[in-house]
Amino acid sequence: MRLVAILAAALGSTFGSGAGLAQTADKFPDKPIRIMAPYAPGGNIDVTARIIAEKLKDVLGVTVLVENKAGASGMIGSDIIARSPPDGYNLLVSANSLVAVPAIYGNAPYDWRTAFQPISHIQSVPAVLVVPPNSPIKTMADFIALGKDGKFTVADSGIGTTNHIAIELISEATGAKYTLVHYKGSGQAHLDLIAGQVPAQVDQVNAAIGHIKAGKMRAIAVSSDKRVLQLPDVPTMKESGVKGLETFTFSTYTGLFAPAKLPPDILAKLNAAMVATLGDPAIIKRFADLTAETKASTPQELAAMLDREEKLVVPLIRKLGIKAE
Repeated sequence: MRLVAILAAALGSTFGSGAGLAQTADKFPDKPIRIMAPYAPGGNIDVTARIIAEKLKDVLGVTVLVENKAGASGMIGSDIIARSPPDGYNLLVSANSLVAVPAIYGNAPYDWRTAFQPISHIQSVPAVLVVPPNSPIKTMADFIALGKDGKFTVADSGIGTTNHIAIELISEATGAKYTLVHYKGSGQAHLDLIAGQVPAQVDQVNAAIGHIKAGKMRAIAVSSDKRVLQLPDVPTMKESGVKGLETFTFSTYTGLFAPAKLPPDILAKLNAAMVATLGDPAIIKRFADLTAETKASTPQELAAMLDREEKLVVPLIRKLGIKAE
């Protein structure tokens, strides 16, 4: 089925154009706010959305609901928000994969530069290579050695997600090749890894750390510059001694977005709410416990981060000819 047909079926109904919805910041918000997490429950995006929604409820004084709409590597849920009224009541939590996924699908229903209004950066977290506890893989070198013929299977949370891009960057750096299994989010991939259905997975540390701590997964290496405080015995990929990974780092970062053409006064109020939310010591600790570094930003700073991301990953996507299945 063509992507546009999938999106049309998922949308179900047409949202209003936003005409006549202009609202001043002194009246905003006066009804519940929806935050779209465009992946299945249990992964980094979903966890992030729920943490900030809980605090934004207190900061803004209205109910903040999280909705999951998985599919097309986040594009179905993202497109719902892109088509929603730009009134501040329809928001999106997305990762830096926002710039990669359209390049992979080719016929994406939106251009991230014109479809969304960045509000604030939320948090960033490194990737982790995980395997079942009884796996013979002990080191990053073991993993790279298994990538010589392209037959070894590795799970990720969807085509174009940062987990997928992390694997491709590792492959590009080392020459290793793998058979990738693209799930609709991390949750089901976790279950299949734990059950032994797939032998390895690349995920964000904050999505996998609960299973790692519980002994259901074993972490091989993290993609951060330094070891993760909560996993002090897990080396960085830079420490692996593998040729090509001497300086390798990569992180997933998330941000809050609204539909384009959001009124400036409402944008300012939402950004201020995010600064207050991400400055709360309890929120900082919750993300830190999940190995994520919390930092608010201006809308312009988040847009600049995405611009840099596009220049890093889109040429790689085109070079490798990565296409949606």
